[in-house]
Amino acid sequence: MPATHYMALLLALLVLVLAGVLLSSHRRREREQREHLRALREREEKLRLALWASNELYWQYDLERHELESIKIEPGRSDDLNLRLDLDDDHQIHADDLNQVLQRLRDYLRGEAPMFLSEHRIQGDDGAWRWMRARGRAVARNDQGRITRIAGTARDVSAYREHERERRIAADVMHHMAEAVVVLDDEFRFVSVNPAFTRISGYEAADVVGRDAAMTNSEQHDAAFYEATRQAMREQGHWNGEMWQRRKDGREFLCSTQTNAITEPDSQRRLFVLVAADITDRRRIEQELRYLANYDTLTNLPNRTLLAERLSRAIVRARRQGSCVALLFLDLDRFKDINDSLGHAAGDRILRMAAQRLQRAIGPSHTVARIGGDEFTVVLEDLTHAGEADACAQRVIDAFDEPLLIDDRQEIVITPSIGISLYPDHAQVPTDLLKHADTAMYQAKAAGRRTFLRYTDSMDSNTRQRAGLIASLRRAVERNELRLVYQPQLSLADGRIRCVEALLRWHSAEHGDVSPAQFIPLAEESGMIVSIGEWVLREACTTLADWQRDGLTAMSMAVNVSATQLLHSDLPRAVERILRETGIDPGQLELELTESVLMSKAGLAAERLQFFRRMGVSIAVDDFGTGYSSLAYLRRLPITTLKIDKAFIDDLGRPGDSEDAAITTTVIAMARSLGLSVVAEGVETAEQLAFLRQHRCDVVQGYLLSRPLPASECLAFMREWPGQAGLAPLAVAADAGGRAAP
Repeated sequence: MPATHYMALLLALLVLVLAGVLLSSHRRREREQREHLRALREREEKLRLALWASNELYWQYDLERHELESIKIEPGRSDDLNLRLDLDDDHQIHADDLNQVLQRLRDYLRGEAPMFLSEHRIQGDDGAWRWMRARGRAVARNDQGRITRIAGTARDVSAYREHERERRIAADVMHHMAEAVVVLDDEFRFVSVNPAFTRISGYEAADVVGRDAAMTNSEQHDAAFYEATRQAMREQGHWNGEMWQRRKDGREFLCSTQTNAITEPDSQRRLFVLVAADITDRRRIEQELRYLANYDTLTNLPNRTLLAERLSRAIVRARRQGSCVALLFLDLDRFKDINDSLGHAAGDRILRMAAQRLQRAIGPSHTVARIGGDEFTVVLEDLTHAGEADACAQRVIDAFDEPLLIDDRQEIVITPSIGISLYPDHAQVPTDLLKHADTAMYQAKAAGRRTFLRYTDSMDSNTRQRAGLIASLRRAVERNELRLVYQPQLSLADGRIRCVEALLRWHSAEHGDVSPAQFIPLAEESGMIVSIGEWVLREACTTLADWQRDGLTAMSMAVNVSATQLLHSDLPRAVERILRETGIDPGQLELELTESVLMSKAGLAAERLQFFRRMGVSIAVDDFGTGYSSLAYLRRLPITTLKIDKAFIDDLGRPGDSEDAAITTTVIAMARSLGLSVVAEGVETAEQLAFLRQHRCDVVQGYLLSRPLPASECLAFMREWPGQAGLAPLAVAADAGGRAAP
């Protein structure tokens, strides 16, 4: 075979071998590419799954280009997961967080932090700001070894931060709550407690955690009570109520408890959260208030409120059973005289002993109540006839025949007068029963005391008499039945009479002389006090003007003003008009008001008084000490004078009456400290005067100086008074007639 053929054959073989090699290499490369692509797909799938499972995104940041590349997983079709790649040079970091992020990046690039770690807000696709926690490390450096690229992962922690915020708030609230908060496990062992629990119970957290909650149980409840509460918590998931607990020191306290079951988020175990407030003091105060609202603190008997309730129930039972109820209204004879002579402390002891004796006479099955002062009532139930009430009243009277022992050396006999009213004979409702029994009691007193009377319709004549008084009073002004008398007031500093008080009197054609204590309340109730009061004011100012023309130019006039006049009439304009018409200087008029008037509507009263003071009219508080005001309140009112009530003056100078003396001296001292003048009313003895002079009282008024006088007699009295002529201050002594002897 020619050589050329061999060469061609050899060349063909070489081409075939080369082609085979190339084909094999191509197939190997294809296999390698397929393996590489498969590996890439596996790595991509693993990255996709890892990012999906961790709920994170992958990011890398080019420090030279300032470009941020992020990859995150988004759900695709058919439950597939797609990679989303974003390239962004506007990183949308919240302005408040940007400086912090840059500082963290600088710290990492300088080698001051092992990795880049930051928690900041970025703006999402929906425009909302989301909290992201990003971490990363260097993945590329330049020839100088400087970091050029950082890569890492980031997680949306908005929900976590919100949860942590709520947890911190809840923990802070629990820490600062005034109520004890206790967490118990499903075996009722302590899991945690707050500081309030320690403060209330005395147990520290270390003392109780892990121990059974029964360690705080009180002996006030039996074991069955606590077991029932636990059973309710297990079955119903909650329990609310009150329970006694025991402190670490052994003392017991009452707590109001609310318990609810919860599930612990991590372990899914059941827990009980118990919130308890110590209500021991509150319950004690409630009981005390309930007692004060229903019982008399001096005698521990039911008061008027509880009497009304029990009497109502008694009437309901009697109506249902067809029985009789009797109400006894009892008043101690001449108790006021005894109280005034022996003092209030002795009077209180007498009332307590009288209450005990009354209870013993009545027995425990009936209600005995004190409704005020020396007045008591008895409710007798299940009576078959009225004679039983009479017999009970007689037992009470007989029980008081034995003297009351006030102390080791003194005993006193005091007698009751009793009025009786019956259901259903006399009334159907408690108020009427009480009113009729009261009426019968006053008739018993009028009958000679130490007796009892049953109510009769004829006793209502007093009511008719009252209506007649009101009718006569309406005609009193036009009939000229009203008149004024004047009682001088003596200044102890210089012995001069500088003021007189105008006092109203009424002599009725039908009823004769009527006491002011009787007709003035009627005038108040009927509304006639406004017209009568204006008549008094005009008459007093007219008299003062006459006296001034007779030479008593420095004299002042005090006029009493009622609540209705001050608060419900145009008194300021009336005063202005009368002063103008009579020519009296406002500084020579003093208006007297009682404490109760000033306190009934304090704001309006203060406004009216300010008007009078701007006019120049003086303001005096009459009967000071008998109301419920205080000097601290009165100092805010534009008053000029305090008048100490006669009740505090009566026993001054008598041995052993330290209480009234202390009250009087205190009022004088405090009034002087406030720049107020002090007038003592009802001064009747030289001893009282000496006491008041010794304690620097400014002015005295009373029968020791003069009884209330008609205008002409009062003018003559003042003209003859030595102090008015500039003589030495008066040395007063009472003469036999009760008038002052110059």
